[in-house]
Amino acid sequence: MTQTGSPQGPGTPRYARFATGSVGFVARHGLWSDAQRAAADAIEGTLATLDFVRVGFGDPHGLVRSKTLTVDAFRTALRNGIDMSPGPFLFDTGHALGVDLFAPGGGIGIPELTGGGDFLIVPDPLTFKVLPYTEAATGWVIADEYLRDGSPHPLSSRAVLRRQCERAAARGLQSVVGLEVEWYLTRLAAPAPGAAAAAVGGFGVQGEPPAVEPVNGGYQFNLDSFTDGLMHVVAPLARAVRELGLPLRTVEHESGPGQLEFTFSPMNALDAADAMLLFRTVAKQVCARLGHHASFMALPRLDRFDASGWHLHQSLFDTAADRNAFVPDGGGGPLSDLGLGYLAGLLEHTAGTALFCVPTVNGYRRLAEQFSLSPDRVVWSAENRGALVRVLGGPGEESTHVENRLGEPCANPYLYLGAQLAAGLDGIARGLRPGAPAEDPHALSAAPLPGDLAEAVTAMQDSALARDLLGKQLHDCLVQLKRSEVARFEEWSAAAGPTGPGEVTAWEHREYFAAY
Repeated sequence: MTQTGSPQGPGTPRYARFATGSVGFVARHGLWSDAQRAAADAIEGTLATLDFVRVGFGDPHGLVRSKTLTVDAFRTALRNGIDMSPGPFLFDTGHALGVDLFAPGGGIGIPELTGGGDFLIVPDPLTFKVLPYTEAATGWVIADEYLRDGSPHPLSSRAVLRRQCERAAARGLQSVVGLEVEWYLTRLAAPAPGAAAAAVGGFGVQGEPPAVEPVNGGYQFNLDSFTDGLMHVVAPLARAVRELGLPLRTVEHESGPGQLEFTFSPMNALDAADAMLLFRTVAKQVCARLGHHASFMALPRLDRFDASGWHLHQSLFDTAADRNAFVPDGGGGPLSDLGLGYLAGLLEHTAGTALFCVPTVNGYRRLAEQFSLSPDRVVWSAENRGALVRVLGGPGEESTHVENRLGEPCANPYLYLGAQLAAGLDGIARGLRPGAPAEDPHALSAAPLPGDLAEAVTAMQDSALARDLLGKQLHDCLVQLKRSEVARFEEWSAAAGPTGPGEVTAWEHREYFAAY
């Protein structure tokens, strides 16, 4: 059915105008700040130069799910939101259904999920960008997820981090985060004959990963000629990243063949999480256009590849004192009392929050090698790269901060950062102290990290802090999604038979190499 004579013109479907009255969804529910309203007004001048706008959000796995709108459709969606299917909340990483959409409330207490009902995503105008590399002039914006009554969607990852930032702000603190991200650049190759996966149960339905070739031999750490040899891809990517306003600091070649590290200047936590979501998306899209594949999978099933990590540099800024709250006032301590409380909170809640740092089966491969630069024990140290948490700085150094070295590059940035902030604030509130720094970060006497994804899910399920961080519905949703992922891996492993010690399986490569 159509209705003519509407503000959108004749022939516009009635359903397309469900919220085009004088008071839109955003205004009706008071969803925006003054800064967001001003940013939305400023966007209007740019829209005339565009063909499309992509509106997306980060799903529970940290992947961007989006719709591409015409400019006219986006003008309506900007202040009224747009419908989205709940699929991104229901499928695990292999597109297997992990949450039962036909159970009442999806089985996790959200009535709108019953039968796969839609929800709304509302663009956050403060995140609006224009992509500098697309064939058609295209805007890009991160959206927040809402139920139809205007309340934040209980499965929204971004809302999790925003709540923790608000907790910090209530104490006069702002979370400051620096991103240090390792990832792999490979060259796309023609698929090899017979490359299809064996018919073994447990595989996801997402199809084969791309066939690739290494871009160099690797294992010449920070070799200038390796970086230079990749500049035909790195330079356009770095240029796009800077044009999008992301504060890129450094680019370097790590150990593995084509293993790169990008670091970014400190940002507030929500901006940093948004930046990570955008960076991973842009890296994959720019590299694909140049005949290459970017992957943030921790350890691909490729010969001689080394594991990649995502190290999270973090501190708190005292807004009243206008200074870094981690800097010790004097003495020989590496951190202020507040900083020590934060550090102790990270250690106290490591097991319960490990899932947010390392959310895949594959990510635990990186933690399996004792005496490596990856952590395997719940310890801290000053400057030691084998420790779980490394403290950098000290008295008089305004850059003093802590670095969590546990994360893998494909972690959901909102949950990773949100969990770190929640744990640190809990340590501060309870007056915790971290104990002595570890001389040997791999000493067997220290508490071990979860050894695999199944252990991490159990630890998260048992964590009161994790339940409070996520809320019951998202907590239950994540448990079900990750249990589905683990079950499919175990099914495949049982059918495929034994593999070598520490060997990355075909299941892992197919599950993560393309998607991440």
